[in-house]
Amino acid sequence: MTEMTEEKSEFKLIEWIRQQRQDGDAKDVITGIGDDMAVVLVGGRKLLITTDVLLEGVHFDLERATLEQVGYKAMACSLSDCAAMAAIPFVAVVAVALPKTMTMDQAQRLYQGLQQAAGKYNCPIVGGDTTSWDKPLTIDVTMLAKVGATEPILRSGAQVGDTILITGELGGSLNGKHLGFSPRVQESRLLAQMVELHAMIDISDGMSIDLNHICCESRVAAEIDARAIPVSQVAQSSADPLTAALSDGEDFELLFCVSPSDAEKLLREWPGRSTVRLSSVGRIIQAKGEQRLFIRQMDGTVEPLEVKGWEHFNE
Repeated sequence: MTEMTEEKSEFKLIEWIRQQRQDGDAKDVITGIGDDMAVVLVGGRKLLITTDVLLEGVHFDLERATLEQVGYKAMACSLSDCAAMAAIPFVAVVAVALPKTMTMDQAQRLYQGLQQAAGKYNCPIVGGDTTSWDKPLTIDVTMLAKVGATEPILRSGAQVGDTILITGELGGSLNGKHLGFSPRVQESRLLAQMVELHAMIDISDGMSIDLNHICCESRVAAEIDARAIPVSQVAQSSADPLTAALSDGEDFELLFCVSPSDAEKLLREWPGRSTVRLSSVGRIIQAKGEQRLFIRQMDGTVEPLEVKGWEHFNE
């Protein structure tokens, strides 16, 4: 994995790309760059699209992961994007750049991992491209999804006063979870059926940086409670469990915002609590200035929270 740094430039890049786009380019585009999936109109119906590239030496290490695990993760990452929008995975295409040293048996094992995730979530692989080169393994999964029972859940709908909730536990994903996590596809659709989800994202880059994405898109701020963060057992054994939970990334849990009354309903009636816990971790507040995240420490004091997690650029 590459170094985790403060979020400094990814959001700037998204804003720059938005500025370059001409009005004519947006025809039939309902939701473009800035969310987990794009939403476009095709024949009058909404279609969701996402793509994820996994690089050997960045997203996986073949000295510690099997090719089946790598294939599974490649599909699961895009499935997690579907979960973040409460969408129904439909079909996928996969492009791979295989090292020239890879054998046919190894390529088949990679595909078996892809197929394992595809079959589990009823999202068949319908095509793609295969090539080879003298560099490390690269996998790109592009996935299409259909609208579920509700409209796609965006990052931009968080409202002041909302409660922030999280599925599962956070931190320590590089100990193995990042290779075999369960995308919250069914859970997200169940959540959307039970309550009105205002905003949602999957935690791929780290809780603080992904919550910051929601705050930036929704033009709000957030205050989280250090005592309420669901720290995983693996993270609890680290040098700084809270920091691990807030910034490790690749947990692929859901972070979402709902009204306080809907949050109470979920915590009271959530049918999946025996397998996937829900935790209320904070609230959405009015934005004042550039600082978007705050944390209520164990002693009750509230301080600015540094945004840390996966960042694609270093400045």
